[in-house]
Amino acid sequence: MIFLEFEKPIQELYEELDKLKAIQEKGKADVTQSIAELEERIDTERRKLYANLNGWQKVQVSRHMERPYTLFYVQNMCTDWIEMHGDRTFGDDKAIVGGFASLEGRTVMFIGHQKGINTKMRQYRNFGMANPEGYRKALRLMKTAEKLGKPIVTFIDTPGAFPGIEAEERGQAEAIARNIREMFMLKVPVICVIVGEGASGGAIGIGVGDRVFMLENTWYSVISPESCSSILWRSWDYKEIAAEALKLTPDEMLKNKLIDGIIPEPVGGAHNDPAAMAGILKEHLVKTLAELDQLTAEERIEQRIEKFCQMGVVNEG
Repeated sequence: MIFLEFEKPIQELYEELDKLKAIQEKGKADVTQSIAELEERIDTERRKLYANLNGWQKVQVSRHMERPYTLFYVQNMCTDWIEMHGDRTFGDDKAIVGGFASLEGRTVMFIGHQKGINTKMRQYRNFGMANPEGYRKALRLMKTAEKLGKPIVTFIDTPGAFPGIEAEERGQAEAIARNIREMFMLKVPVICVIVGEGASGGAIGIGVGDRVFMLENTWYSVISPESCSSILWRSWDYKEIAAEALKLTPDEMLKNKLIDGIIPEPVGGAHNDPAAMAGILKEHLVKTLAELDQLTAEERIEQRIEKFCQMGVVNEG
């Protein structure tokens, strides 16, 4: 189990719990009651801690090494997963995965960032930072789903689109911009969920939908706290201040009408109980798809455009 910096009080309790369990296993004493009491205390402390996370702490949770990614959710919510590859132009970007799967008997196109579950796989997936071919692959799959009349669900979890020179040479900005434009006009239902990090154009490139949700311990912003801090203060030392100023938490995003809802996570975050998180997310997706089915394609497109056009504040003077 990996503990974050602010989880030190819980980590100390777990260390005590491990000692008690070791005593129990050796049969030196019956500490069953003590173990039960300590486990209850851990649960209470975790609930208190996670009920009052600040912006920077939520950023840390969203990046937890054991947090579930796109493929975990698809494989634990669905059946008959068929992954599709390539943009039919340059190559197959491993940072974005996509394909059809059956969700409660209904075929859905799932597309999302994939960071990788260990060091080797993170390098293989480029840490979830997609190149232009990743966004072009995503758009190809969206168009395929539209042609077949299947709804689309995207999972967003990226520190940003890949900033390398080669990505710029192949049209990174154009690929993201094209996705944004095309997603507005998709005739099928589109649901977008920020399941981890939602940074800049890398997120919005697959983030235009009829409904945009955030998991409880995620963030969504035009820039990361570290990058914001480095620009304003020429140092990463002010990242905590930047995180608060950016208003990047789900509560702030919902308050500013930039998302449509917040999906609760298990106590201690999605990484503490990935299977439960998959169940919660599945229930939410099924319910939302049923709601979107009540609208015509024209109504969905009109509402989708209107929702995004109302974002932001303009002062004329």
